[in-house]
Amino acid sequence: MVVQLTELMIVVGTRPEVVKMAPVIRALEAVGRDFVVVHSGQHYDYNLSLQFIEELGLAKPEYSLKVQERLPAAQTGRMMISIEKIVEKEEPCLMLIEGDTNTMLAAALTAFKQNVPVGHVEAGLRSYDVRMPEEHNRRMVDHASTYLFAPTSQAKQNLLKENVWGKIYVTGNTVIDAVIQHMALAEKRSTILEELEYDEYALATAHRAENVDDSKVLENFVEAFLEAPIPVVFSVHPRTEKRLRHHDMWNQLSKSGNVQLLPPAGYLDFLVLMKNCKVLLTDSGGLQEEATAPPIKKRVLVMRISTERPEAVEAGFARVVGTKKASILRGISDVLEDKTEVPLRSPYGNGDAGQKIAQIVEKELAKEMKT
Repeated sequence: MVVQLTELMIVVGTRPEVVKMAPVIRALEAVGRDFVVVHSGQHYDYNLSLQFIEELGLAKPEYSLKVQERLPAAQTGRMMISIEKIVEKEEPCLMLIEGDTNTMLAAALTAFKQNVPVGHVEAGLRSYDVRMPEEHNRRMVDHASTYLFAPTSQAKQNLLKENVWGKIYVTGNTVIDAVIQHMALAEKRSTILEELEYDEYALATAHRAENVDDSKVLENFVEAFLEAPIPVVFSVHPRTEKRLRHHDMWNQLSKSGNVQLLPPAGYLDFLVLMKNCKVLLTDSGGLQEEATAPPIKKRVLVMRISTERPEAVEAGFARVVGTKKASILRGISDVLEDKTEVPLRSPYGNGDAGQKIAQIVEKELAKEMKT
């Protein structure tokens, strides 16, 4: 009896990873490539994640780890143990991962130890901010990867400077593909605009530990939103809500006529919110990319002291304003007063990154299967 080996394993764990991997999955399906999907359930209740996956028209993952641990080391270790068992069962010829979360670190290290080549989508991002756990993860993942799909030439240069062992391909970022592929669906299904109290608004998010776990930084964010020259729609991450309540800042925001608090918006709702806002205020990395997609094209104020997406800054979409109230307010005013058009093109590609990655995967899998 001949055992049919799994040629390709795809690992995801968070909603952003599902979003960014969706265009790759669709491109692989279009060429008839078989694969298995592993979902770690890192950030979300699995049932909610499954509903989200179904909304995007993707097949249910073959494996769900449903990891319960939340401490970083325990979480990563538990995922490695579980992924190792799946790798031993499926014997993949290639593992495809995306991003810089604990799921991706666990998957990359497990594959590396099992002599399974790793393809890293969104390789080469660097903030050079050691406070960010993602910075540590993405560096280790890149150095454990055989194939590195860099979204930009600058990301490729970061990898070359570090002398990574793997082969580097510049593909664009699949997040642009995702926005283009999902915007029509979002506008058809979302009713989020009916819930808003304002016709014009700034859209805000904040979730990074180095920001929301620091009461002084969080206070600056709150005061900036309260005093903003345009109403602020604030989609509040559970971690951020917990900190706001702990520091007695929640009531200030909820009672303000200048701020509308929303629970964490789903992906489709958030696409509509981004498309219709005047400016984005965020400490998120992915939003800096999504804002440059042709269906959105909005300016972003990055409420951090650094960014691993310098291309968005250089292209004129994003501006790093730091975490001080005065700087954030000045940035909002500058954007509202700026009458120039946003750039026509995204620095993250034309929306064909998924196809490029799928083509490379097909080529490299053909080589792997021969060895």
